[in-house]
Amino acid sequence: MKKESQGHRCEWSSSDALYLRYHDEEWGVPVHDDRTLFEFLCLEGAQAGLSWITILKKRENYRKAFDNFDAKTIAGYDEKKIMALLNDVGIVRNRLKVKAFVQNARAFLEVQKEFGSFDAYIWKFVNGKPKVNRWKTLKEIPAHTPESDAMSKDLKERGFTFVGSTICYAFMQACGMVNDHVTSCYRYKEFARRR
Repeated sequence: MKKESQGHRCEWSSSDALYLRYHDEEWGVPVHDDRTLFEFLCLEGAQAGLSWITILKKRENYRKAFDNFDAKTIAGYDEKKIMALLNDVGIVRNRLKVKAFVQNARAFLEVQKEFGSFDAYIWKFVNGKPKVNRWKTLKEIPAHTPESDAMSKDLKERGFTFVGSTICYAFMQACGMVNDHVTSCYRYKEFARRR
């Protein structure tokens, strides 16, 4: 990927070097790997009530604490493991959020059984291809959409937690299911050329 260090970026990315790298290399790039999709779903849920940069700074700690987001391993966590995680200063030590990772891992495995992969299931909410928006400013970007509403409803029915519509929309943005880079951002232009 060609980097345009002098190019215009989405305003939210300029406050921190980690944010800048995340914006330039990950945010909005279509993800079809089940493990990565599960990681983003968990991390977006962990963000609830916090800023994304807080979670991004703890991301490597989360990977270590949660067995690199291996859903089969996490689904087997018992109360002893949950207590150990609640003592881990490298993650957000919120019991409901930690337990949500375990619950979501179990629901995730069920989705994989039913659809063959989580990827096949989750991308159906955008008919298998990224939705390209044309926002000129950050203020135009919605907190949720009919697609994220539908995703949230379906995930909840399947037993997932911490998957409200706003969380689902942030997940969709992160995993490239929608292109919400503003039109003046060089990444928006790169994605537009790929279509």
